[in-house]
Amino acid sequence: METPEAPVPAFDLAHHVARHQAEQRVREQQQGLGRPIISGKLDDHQFVAVRNKLYASKTWKTFPDFLGDYIKEVLGSDWGNAEIAKPLNDRHVIMQWYDAYCRYQQAHIKTPGEVTQFDTTGVVACYLGLAYALYLIDHNVELQERLVRRLKDPGNFQGAYYELIVASALIRAGFELTLEDETDPRAKHCEFAAVSKQSGKKYWVEAKMRAVRGLLGRTERDGTANPKPTSHMIQHLNGALAKPAADDDRLIFIDLNTEMDVMVDEDHRPPFMKLATDRLERYEVDTLAEGVTAYVFITNLPFHRSLDGTANLAVAPFGLGMPDFNRPGYFRHSERYRQEQKHADALRIADAFSSYLKLPSTFDGSLPSEAFGRQSSRVQIGETYFFDDVGDKGTLGTVTSVAVIEAEKAAYVAITTPQQGSQILVQTMSAAELADYLAHPDAYFGRVVPVSKPAKTPYELFEFFMRAHKSWTREKLLQRIAGWPNFATLNAMSDDDLRAEYCEGLTASVGAFKPNAA
Repeated sequence: METPEAPVPAFDLAHHVARHQAEQRVREQQQGLGRPIISGKLDDHQFVAVRNKLYASKTWKTFPDFLGDYIKEVLGSDWGNAEIAKPLNDRHVIMQWYDAYCRYQQAHIKTPGEVTQFDTTGVVACYLGLAYALYLIDHNVELQERLVRRLKDPGNFQGAYYELIVASALIRAGFELTLEDETDPRAKHCEFAAVSKQSGKKYWVEAKMRAVRGLLGRTERDGTANPKPTSHMIQHLNGALAKPAADDDRLIFIDLNTEMDVMVDEDHRPPFMKLATDRLERYEVDTLAEGVTAYVFITNLPFHRSLDGTANLAVAPFGLGMPDFNRPGYFRHSERYRQEQKHADALRIADAFSSYLKLPSTFDGSLPSEAFGRQSSRVQIGETYFFDDVGDKGTLGTVTSVAVIEAEKAAYVAITTPQQGSQILVQTMSAAELADYLAHPDAYFGRVVPVSKPAKTPYELFEFFMRAHKSWTREKLLQRIAGWPNFATLNAMSDDDLRAEYCEGLTASVGAFKPNAA
């Protein structure tokens, strides 16, 4: 398959807009919703701009390469060299991570200068994760010298480290941060404020991590030996609620800092997370003052406990004083949908936190399978190619749609040709191409096309109907429900609520739900 040199098609604005939207979607999935990476290549130098500073190197091939040099620049070579001169166990936590990361690179990079794919182990999550968090706050807000000093101070490292993790998750989730002056002794205040770009709402942010003796610089003087994960949770919660937040909502992050099995997903939740949410429910009943609310995110980031193991994390959002957010119970599908819309900011934060272990590998949001000198067979919808394996002489064809069968590692490509009409071609996908597709299934082929998965629950079927009817006009919806007995009530609803009620009815009409039927 080759891209034809001629004839040159007429400029199609809609096609180019759709392709740009797909590229933007891929970049946001890689980098989040903060400021994009600003980079460029000149001769043999790769440049990266971080806010008002320009960095350059001949050796950076991937964005993690840049991060490895960037964190050294931030921390300072004098400080780093002074730490390296100490015995390993006496070094600052960051420099212990640096030693482990260097050994990890030596074990995995067999050919210097060749791009190597890394698994996200504990040390990658710790060292490069810290570097990326520093970069994000530097690029999107301001990297204050006071924060860097706190990171270098063993007694203050843990608090500064967790605040950076929280700040990076908020930036990825599309929040603008305003840093507070913590040197002002006149009043208590939260770590920083965050404003959602989507909703415009302002939140005050507080971040606390349980201090455990022997971890992250904590000693017997300032770390607990209590093995119970929730041992300091309420203490941290009370401290956060004691900070003034004006009339804005609160975002409170509390990390349990405990051991956790590697297997964590939607079907395997750590038991201590339920213990934590149960304790928060009791706190609501027994202690919480009337009218006080907060979004509380219980997290567990255990990767510093096993630098050579597979990195994993857990996050559980909880609406303190908010009975309509992330609570068990029976809700109509349309009611649950409205709750998700109301608390969309908090859900975006939880998703961004869950993606903390994913670091961008390319500078410009391009696909790794194409950026690192590999030949790719990816086609893009709307583009015209010469398919040399069709017939005896090959044919020109315009791609109209593509479907991927993961089990076959193959893409089924629908094309239209001037002579033969429509055809379906099968293209084998390399492991790298399939990995990129799985990371960006809705934008991989040059158009943002929602990928429908088999619905496992009635609510997932409801969500499918909501997506399918997203473009329907109010008039069309009203025509469909004209005979419903509650038509007058539905007609008084907003467009979005009307669509939700209509899709609720469609879901109910399916009857006894059968999993995987969508």
